Amino acid sequence: MMVTLVVTHEVVVVTVALTDIQIRNAKPKEKQYKLSAGLGLYLIISPNGGKWWRVRYRFGGKQKEMSVGTYPEITLKAATLKRDEFRAIVSDGLDPLYERKMDKIHKRTISERSFEAVAREWHSKFSANWSESHSTRTLIRLEQNAFPWLGNKDINDITAPELLSVLRRVENRGALETAHRVNQICGQVFRYAIATGRAERDPAADLKGALPPTRVQHHASITEPVKIGALMRAIKDFSGTTITATALKLSPLIFVRPGELRQAEWSEIDLDNAEWRLPPEKMKMRVVHIVPLSKQAIAVLKNIEPVTGRDKYVFPSNRTKTRPMSNNTVNAALRRMGYTKEEMTAHGFRSMASTILNEQGWNRDAIERQLAHGEKNGVRAAYNYAQYLPERKKMMQSWADYLDGLASGADVVPINRADKN
Repeated sequence: MMVTLVVTHEVVVVTVALTDIQIRNAKPKEKQYKLSAGLGLYLIISPNGGKWWRVRYRFGGKQKEMSVGTYPEITLKAATLKRDEFRAIVSDGLDPLYERKMDKIHKRTISERSFEAVAREWHSKFSANWSESHSTRTLIRLEQNAFPWLGNKDINDITAPELLSVLRRVENRGALETAHRVNQICGQVFRYAIATGRAERDPAADLKGALPPTRVQHHASITEPVKIGALMRAIKDFSGTTITATALKLSPLIFVRPGELRQAEWSEIDLDNAEWRLPPEKMKMRVVHIVPLSKQAIAVLKNIEPVTGRDKYVFPSNRTKTRPMSNNTVNAALRRMGYTKEEMTAHGFRSMASTILNEQGWNRDAIERQLAHGEKNGVRAAYNYAQYLPERKKMMQSWADYLDGLASGADVVPINRADKN
């Protein structure tokens, strides 16, 4: 222990320098007591053993105190540095207590105006009208590509060059389309910030032409009848797990989006009425979608019902039954069968059905409705989900029969085409 004697006008003042060992060994007493560390810094030891640092100082003729934190989170050295910082503020004619309060207000204001805070607020308000997959994908794109570099910045201070620098990171890793998507999302966030009074302009709009354009890529699909027949035979002979094999067999029969297929729930499927009703929250356009089930589709579902019928999902994950299978399951199965991503994709079953059904002469509007392609008028879409349903039921059964015929190698004449001759 170091003792310093200071003689001032014959008055001896003894100052004891507090040590870390003394602090660690300080035991609680029946009543709260203090240990002085000098120059206004002291440690309070409570009866329950808690230890709090405080700094005492004088400002404007009044004695004031500030909390510095708790020990051992704040060490003796750190507390001493804080004390010296406060003393320096006082010597500059400022009140540390007031300055700390203003600093907290400033930080809170910046936090509420930060790009991440505004983006999460925007996402929370608007994602209720999106599909679950779109909502998740949008937030992940922000978390992985924007927040690490822009998240803490005041949204009104972000410039176009700063945003472009972030997008270049995405582009440079070969994800040009994602870079464009991230810019679109950021633009929506900036416009929301403008509307809510937290930003003055949208820097994303200033980046028009700053990124190379993306090439439109259509989902690879097989549309030649002979090759479709070969694909159907390969699907029939697929030797994967029951869940994967069933998802693969059902894909061409109902041609819904892969994300919709993997999230199919038994509660949505009515085998007796040969119908699968997808709720609005699962659909891209946020309206109910009806999928008439052909006899072949029902047979496929009944085959897997004993396996997953007690679960929530028709196609649960192989890791946990509380989640659906991976979105890449059907694509992975196609790769195992020898089909490259340039030849056939899970999404390609939709293009396959659309191409052939249109060639066969089915009502174009009925085909579009069955593909769940968006109705621009949202109110009309909400009421028209069952539009052309009798024709769609006939079309879906004819389509399943057509696929069976191709798989057997027969020269198939579709019913609807025959009706037109």
